[in-house]
Amino acid sequence: MRAFVFPGQGSQKVGMGVELAAASAVAREVFEEVDDALGQKLSAIMAEGPEDALTLTENAQPAIMANAIATLRVLEAEGGIRLADKADFVAGHSLGEYTALCAAGAFSLADTARLLKLRGQSMQAAVPVGVGAMAALLGADIEKASALAAAAAEGEVCTVANDNDPGQVVLSGHKGAIDRAIALVKEHGIKRGVALPVSAPFHCPLMQPAADAMAEALARTAPGALSVALFANVTADVVTDPALVQKLLVEQVCGRVRWRESVIAMQAAGVSEFVELGGKVLGPMIGRTIKDVKITSVVTMADIEALLKEI
Repeated sequence: MRAFVFPGQGSQKVGMGVELAAASAVAREVFEEVDDALGQKLSAIMAEGPEDALTLTENAQPAIMANAIATLRVLEAEGGIRLADKADFVAGHSLGEYTALCAAGAFSLADTARLLKLRGQSMQAAVPVGVGAMAALLGADIEKASALAAAAAEGEVCTVANDNDPGQVVLSGHKGAIDRAIALVKEHGIKRGVALPVSAPFHCPLMQPAADAMAEALARTAPGALSVALFANVTADVVTDPALVQKLLVEQVCGRVRWRESVIAMQAAGVSEFVELGGKVLGPMIGRTIKDVKITSVVTMADIEALLKEI
């Protein structure tokens, strides 16, 4: 069985999609459709920067999605295939869940772009700059990270935001609590704590205003039927009911990204092959989490051509 997976924030870089757009009219059409949906030349920011503009959450989120969907559409066009015929499951990391749902036909490309633009704007607006922070814990499992978060909180928000793999967990919350957590890592048997260069504390209770905004947006633009079942971030379980997908997308804004558990659950469901589209971030996380699976990351035309020979 095969799962197609889609990367989240942090996988953006200036120049993304350029090679694909130069090689394929199908990719260019994706980028043009996203530009039209957003009323901005996002493709120009992706191609040329400046980097600080691309890194803005409201640009990074639809840009990462557009790049991954362009990769998928080129794969489908070049190979004369449909995702639904080649994938048993889809999953995405944080915003990548929207990409996965777009790939599975639950949202149109234009609606996905608009939802992610709003998601980025709402997350940015939820907490004033400087109030929140995030930190990556290296050499930390979920138990150590949870204990550290509890010790550092001191009445402030400090919680596990991303459980990425057995050695990487991300904390999110008030800046004071995150600073205390970084200072306490050694006492909790954790190798390092690294403050992340993010503009807001994602996936923690401080994001509630953004969750409320997404609840309103998803009520207006509800997901449709999925052609491929989704493994959801907040449950690490399979979901196919559009109404439940809608509910979980709202919960996901404040909830933990249970990526490590999702990968384990996909393998338990029979997945032996993972294909990451539009990035090379999730592949290494999957490889650190489970063994005896095939992992392919697809970014370039050469990657697409190589994959088509195998699926």
